[in-house]
Amino acid sequence: MDATESDAEALGRFWADVLGTTLTEGAGSGYRVEARPEASRATQIWVNVVPEARIGKTRVHLDLRLPEPDPSPLVALGARVVTEPGADPWWVLADPDGNLFCAFPPRPGAPAVTEVPAAPFELVVDCGDSLAQATWWAAQVGGEVRQAEHGEYAWIEGAAGFPWDAWVFGPVPEPKGVKNRVHWDVTLEGPDPEPLLAAGAVLLRRPDDDIRWWILADPEGNEFCAFPADQQE
Repeated sequence: MDATESDAEALGRFWADVLGTTLTEGAGSGYRVEARPEASRATQIWVNVVPEARIGKTRVHLDLRLPEPDPSPLVALGARVVTEPGADPWWVLADPDGNLFCAFPPRPGAPAVTEVPAAPFELVVDCGDSLAQATWWAAQVGGEVRQAEHGEYAWIEGAAGFPWDAWVFGPVPEPKGVKNRVHWDVTLEGPDPEPLLAAGAVLLRRPDDDIRWWILADPEGNEFCAFPADQQE
């Protein structure tokens, strides 16, 4: 997650409190929301300090599962309600920096979980062609592609080491216009991202004196970072 220097710590603190974990300072600028002890290390959230303020709607967001029927614990931590459940059975909230995310009520019959306010279960990405995006990413990370009966959105599930239940791609009418405020990182199986580039990713930045990873973009221009297998923190 990107944030300005004045907002980064507060944003990291909010997400650490929401997920019931801890916040630490990164090796450089920024903060790291640690994964829960029982969760995949891939669920860490990094808050990166950037000079630019957030512009427009966040095109990448988390879906959270609530332990209670409403998101009042998240509101108490600093979230803002944007829309209430209606035709869709979830709340749309905004974090203290204005990034939107969705909060779902507990699954019927699920055991009560009260020690943390919420748990992430999906990563959602706005896109133009949901099936094409899901198919491309499944070819890179594994898993099976599923598509809704009405054909609007598509998702990936079952990839080895996946930190979420599903990776969802939902079509939106507006094209991507600015750098994503939220992005994901991938760990490479080899020493460089050549397989991703051969598959259609675009190289935006190579490792240099300031960073030790590659910055790439997928076929719809979503930025992501690619780390060599032996260098992911």
